[in-house]
Amino acid sequence: MKSLERFELDPQYAERVYAGVLGKIIGVYLGRPFEQWSNERIERELGEITYYVHEKLGKPLIVTDDDISGTFTFFRALPENGNDPLLSPAQIGDWWLNTIVEKRTILWWGGIGVSTEHTAYLRLKAGHRAPQSGSTALNGKAVAEEIGAQIFADGWGLLCPGDPERAADLARRAGSVSHDGEAIYGASVVAALIAQAFVESDIATMLKTAQSLIPSDSIIFELISNIVEWAAENGDDWRATLRQIHAVYPYSRFGTNCPMVSNHAIVLLALLHGGGNFAHSLTIANTAGYDTDCNSGNVGCIVGVMGGLAGIDAGPNWRGPVADRLYLPTADGGRAITDAVRETYEIVNSARSLAGSSPLKPKNGAKFHFSLAGSVQGFTLGHGPDCLVGATVSNRDSRLSVSFADLGPSRTIRVGTATFTPPYALAMGGYALVASPTLYSGQTITALLSGDTCLSGRVQARIYVSVYTNDDSLVLHRGPAQTIEPGAAHELSYTAPNTQGAPIAEVGVEISDDTIGVPVTGAVSLNWLTWGGCPNIALCKPAHSGAAWAKAWVNGAEEFHTEWVDGGFTYRIVQNSGTGIVSQGTADWNSYEVSAKVAAHLARRIGLAACVCGLRRYIAIMLDWDHRIRLIQQHDGEYKILAESGITWQYGDKTALSLAVADGNIVGRAGTNILTAVVNKGPTSGAVAFIVDEGRAEFGDVRVRPAS
Repeated sequence: MKSLERFELDPQYAERVYAGVLGKIIGVYLGRPFEQWSNERIERELGEITYYVHEKLGKPLIVTDDDISGTFTFFRALPENGNDPLLSPAQIGDWWLNTIVEKRTILWWGGIGVSTEHTAYLRLKAGHRAPQSGSTALNGKAVAEEIGAQIFADGWGLLCPGDPERAADLARRAGSVSHDGEAIYGASVVAALIAQAFVESDIATMLKTAQSLIPSDSIIFELISNIVEWAAENGDDWRATLRQIHAVYPYSRFGTNCPMVSNHAIVLLALLHGGGNFAHSLTIANTAGYDTDCNSGNVGCIVGVMGGLAGIDAGPNWRGPVADRLYLPTADGGRAITDAVRETYEIVNSARSLAGSSPLKPKNGAKFHFSLAGSVQGFTLGHGPDCLVGATVSNRDSRLSVSFADLGPSRTIRVGTATFTPPYALAMGGYALVASPTLYSGQTITALLSGDTCLSGRVQARIYVSVYTNDDSLVLHRGPAQTIEPGAAHELSYTAPNTQGAPIAEVGVEISDDTIGVPVTGAVSLNWLTWGGCPNIALCKPAHSGAAWAKAWVNGAEEFHTEWVDGGFTYRIVQNSGTGIVSQGTADWNSYEVSAKVAAHLARRIGLAACVCGLRRYIAIMLDWDHRIRLIQQHDGEYKILAESGITWQYGDKTALSLAVADGNIVGRAGTNILTAVVNKGPTSGAVAFIVDEGRAEFGDVRVRPAS
């Protein structure tokens, strides 16, 4: 194996991680439509899988999937715990409880003893800390050795370029939250292979190293030896090796729904017979059957890192239809709408932290910066009767280039990216997309555009946002226009308008002709686009609102709905046991005030929260169990009282609560009473939320605005 000192700091590291992230999501999207089909059925109904087949089966391409959401969400336990190199299984388990909304996000909720992850979640919830939560002793061998630990292992390999030992160790710790035995060994092998793919191209060598990191008496160790031997004997005939896998390692041998061992065999089959070729490896992984999206995702990540972006681009157009898009539905709703570039830099900056270096923030930390080759970060062309047909979008020199011909009067080009659940995904089947918007009224959007030297005339450009209406269609709001000239750069700015509580679905740039009577050809480049500042919004129900509005809230309560009470709009939450939390917003909200009128009905405690970063990390002003009013901080299992008031509250009475946060300084108000505190540990920015502990409560007149 080659040795690269401090590979985390190599300029090419980010691009190789990006290729691994792309390989993962491409593989998942490719295999998802026919997950768990047999090889015979796939070949009979679809033939060899050489490209996306979702349209043949009437399914969308970009979907929520546990393989993607689990991989990139569970990895975040590392940066959320300060990139501690000794990150423990217990800390990762705590992160599960903080980010997974029960029966609604990330996992397959198949029931205890059926779904490994659901079983482990229930163990964690009951107080069994990891690794006990995933142990064979607690959950039984068949359940503990299902596939999940393997499908979530990729991030740990991407974190550890050229260091398979460390990658395997981290995958083992993370996998033990929910799995045990052979499942842990398979996850360790996958992570080790990804780590080696940065510095090694011989798959047999990589497998030998990975094999040395697991017990020699394990089934996975034996399987690696067998498949290496079978693949060598069978040459180019991967189907012959597949028949041997079916004979020795069939599902029926392991007595479970989706065994690790059988699917690990398919991953190795694709790697050995694919020979490092991205397209051919994915063809084998998907045509072979079994858990196709899981296996294809692991294979895509390994081979993606190995061959880099050039290897992905050498085959069919894998990247174009995906456009970097992926979804992470969790309790952190503002992180749900994301892209492959953002997730790449999450991993890269954790690796840099472990190497003792500062994080990378391309183009001063812009949300959309297009710094990685070919990246578009979800930006696609808009369609409509006034939109120019034939324009193209591509990445050129780390800028988003919009090329066009004959842009004349009454024709526009819109290129935008999602800031909330897109219309097609509002009723997405399978794993639901739980998300909050990433952009809100009152925040200021800025962008840098330039006219290419090939531009034949002037154009007008402006920032736009699309907002959901009462029938869940979209309406455009446009910022001021600015003239873009050939060879000149211009910064645009637009404050997101008051949407009356309706979610903003998309942000982008609109381009139109500014040369009267003369069609313009050429290209305009978007160098970066970002936004900042605090929202200024009433989080109320818009008049005649559709389904999109309600989906902007991340519902972590048993019942959550809206109604009219005493002539006003209110939210009602019912939580029969434990703590229910319903949130909205993003992790970067800071220096703001949230306010609401609240009333408790038979609740143990209710509260209004800020700096919300999941289900168990927030600051809140609470009407507490003993009728006292308190400022508290919740951080995983720790409930800390920051300040309390001498006044009391009564059931049924409406109380005006507010909570202002700015750089760790907290000011809470209950009526005319003021409570203050300073927080030195834990999140000092984040979303807002309602909290109800064992009871029923109402929340009305909810506003978020800049802190005074």
